[in-house]
Amino acid sequence: MSEGERTADGRYLIVNGRRWRATDPAIPDKLRQELVNELMAARRLVRSDPETARPRVQDAKVALGERGDPWWEPTPDGQRVRLAAAIRALLRHRRPESTICPSDVARVAGGESWRDLMDTAREVAAELAQEGTIVVRQHGADVDISTATGPVRLARGPGWPSPD
Repeated sequence: MSEGERTADGRYLIVNGRRWRATDPAIPDKLRQELVNELMAARRLVRSDPETARPRVQDAKVALGERGDPWWEPTPDGQRVRLAAAIRALLRHRRPESTICPSDVARVAGGESWRDLMDTAREVAAELAQEGTIVVRQHGADVDISTATGPVRLARGPGWPSPD
């Protein structure tokens, strides 16, 4: 399949006559590559384990801005969905014992305005922690993100969706 070309506004790729939404260009390269790697790993699983693979593909594509609200016209609800997808996708990509910073998640969804999304990223992390999908840690100990001050890390929780 050829790489295709972008539309004049840069929002879509045209490949073999089909239009596909382009990845959000504001995602920092390192994080974008992690999300692309997660997407490729998930796609390799589609034939052998579609039940596990499809949610992984969805999370990676939403985090990359290729699905969900258009990255060039984000809505508050769409940003929350994208932040949650980015948390899950980045945690899946990294080793099971690894953690991520909420700022990485905000950088994925917020581009240069990522600082404006930090409170929302922490709120989304709190929701995922409440359902057990993730745990929030500070200095290696589990904490309640709603009362924690200062930097925190996000890790897979007891209700993590699937073995990776």
